[in-house]
Amino acid sequence: MPNIVLIGFMGSGKSTIARLIAKESQRYFLDTDSLIESAYGKSIREIFTAFGEARFRSQEKELISWLAENVKNAVIATGGGMPIHNDVSRLGKVFYLKIDFGEISKRISLDPHQNTRPLFGNPDKVKELYDLRLKHYENAANHVIECDTKNAEQITKEILSKTSQ
Repeated sequence: MPNIVLIGFMGSGKSTIARLIAKESQRYFLDTDSLIESAYGKSIREIFTAFGEARFRSQEKELISWLAENVKNAVIATGGGMPIHNDVSRLGKVFYLKIDFGEISKRISLDPHQNTRPLFGNPDKVKELYDLRLKHYENAANHVIECDTKNAEQITKEILSKTSQ
């Protein structure tokens, strides 16, 4: 089975939805940020601080190449910036989890791990980044999933129905 790739802004639910899809479709779940954190033994924020964003993006590019060559039958949750800086289409069928910025802000503010997000901090800068990334996400996706009024189970079912088409 081809991979399912989830893209979207931080807080859009990529990891949560990916886990549900993996469970429902008997695929493996992979989170690109977690894989990079494991390789470095550091959090994403620590990697950004110690090595800079350029090094992190280079590591993402290497990971994409490795995953494209070696991984099938998986659901891959990408970091929010991965499809902005790299071509994720090689990984599989790409789904953009589109969600309103207000909802994302609410989710991030409730996230106990919000301090681990390297680009979280100034709400105005986060909104600017969100606006800049929208078109990139839409252009990178095979399918745009409107998530504002759907729960995780509904989103999972919609994605699974589109993978069988």
